Amino acid sequence: MSQSINHSRRNLFRRKKFDAQRPPWVKTDIEFTDECTRCNACVDACETKVLVKGDGGFPEIKFTEDECTFCQQCATVCKEPIFDLTQVEPWSINAVVNDTCLTYKGVWCQSCKDACDPGAISFKMAVGQIPKPIVDIDACTGCGACVAPCPTVSISINQSKNGE
Repeated sequence: MSQSINHSRRNLFRRKKFDAQRPPWVKTDIEFTDECTRCNACVDACETKVLVKGDGGFPEIKFTEDECTFCQQCATVCKEPIFDLTQVEPWSINAVVNDTCLTYKGVWCQSCKDACDPGAISFKMAVGQIPKPIVDIDACTGCGACVAPCPTVSISINQSKNGE
């Protein structure tokens, strides 16, 4: 009697390692989980503590408390060939505002705009409505500064649409 392999369950684990947001300047042509030794040096070096030990002990970014300042400490302390500081952009992620945003419920809030140093979040005025947020993906650095101040956890940092 042969056993069948449930590929959908196996793919669940494969997908999981792609869901985590990795540190900035990670090389795009490597499989991060194959190269990272989980030594924790980058997590310890993170000045804002947004780099945390995630699933399986691999470092990942969590913007729930602070933002990435692109200090490069994570890349500098790593002994493995994981990072490339010559990349023009540290990563290809952007802020996305979802429909649980207070402005979609008629409440005036611009906490994300106030926290956004690069000015990537603006608000579009409309007659008789509360202004709605717009993210300029070209200006957004993916730093995550807008995430923690959001009172309704309506902002996530996701891969860019252009897939870079």
